[in-house]
Amino acid sequence: MKPARHSGSGIDRRGLFRGAAGVTAALGLAATVNLTTAGRASAYSWTRTLQQGVSGADVVELQIRVGGWAASSAQQTYVAWDGAFGPGTAAAVKRFQSAYGLAADGVVGPATQSVLNSLESGDGSTAHFEWSEFHSKDGAGFGGGKVGAATVKENVRRTMYKLEALRKKAGNSAITVNSGFRSVSHNASVGGASNSMHVYGVAADIVVSGHSTLQVYRIAETCGFSGLEAYTHSWQHVDSRVQYPSYGSGSWWWESGVV
Repeated sequence: MKPARHSGSGIDRRGLFRGAAGVTAALGLAATVNLTTAGRASAYSWTRTLQQGVSGADVVELQIRVGGWAASSAQQTYVAWDGAFGPGTAAAVKRFQSAYGLAADGVVGPATQSVLNSLESGDGSTAHFEWSEFHSKDGAGFGGGKVGAATVKENVRRTMYKLEALRKKAGNSAITVNSGFRSVSHNASVGGASNSMHVYGVAADIVVSGHSTLQVYRIAETCGFSGLEAYTHSWQHVDSRVQYPSYGSGSWWWESGVV
C-alpha cells in the first residue's frame, strides 16, 4: 500500500498520471488486450464525453476504472470490459459519481474524468497501491507465471482499480495485500492450487484496517469480484476469474455464498 495516502478521505491529485490508451486498444477480455504500452507515466487522455450508447477503447478504460462499482448490494455481476457503454456501465458510473460527490448522471464528462484520473499513479499503478505490493514473494516480480509479465501487470492494474473501490466503500481504510501475483514455483511452495488465479495476477489476499474478514467479504460482494474465499480466514481472497475464461475458471466461486 502507499502509506502517505492511506489515511484520511482525500484523493491524491498529482500532476503526472498514467496513460492507458494503448493497453485497451483491442476490445474484449483482458487476456486478449494489447499490453505493450502498460506503465506509461502520463494522464489518460479522455478526448470526449462518454455516455450510454457510445463504444470504443476509451470505454474499455472507463470500465476498468469503475469495475469495483458493479453493484450496490451483494450481486454476482461485473462491469464487462467490452467497450460498449451499456446500462451496466452507466449504473457503475453513477455509483462512482455518487461516492465521490459528483452529479450521479451516468455521463462521464470532464469532472468525472478528472476524478477518474486522480486515482492514477505516475508509475502506472493506482493512487493507493504499489506494483511491489503485488510482486511474487519469491523475488520473481511479475515473471514466472502462467502468462507473460506484461499481461500479469495489466491484470494487476485492473485488480487495483477494483480494490480502490473496495477501499472507498470501507471508509478509505488502509488495505494490506498479503499475496498478489505468485510465480508458478512460489504458488507451489505455499500450497496454492495449480491453476490458482494468483499465477495470472488476477487475485489478491487482503486485510482491510479496522474491518473483520466478514465485513470485507460483504463489501467485496458489491465490487465485481467473481472469486471470494470463505471469510473464516484472517485475510480475504478476491479474484475476477469469470472475466478471464481463457484461464480455465469461468464459474462464480463465492465460497461462503451470498452473505
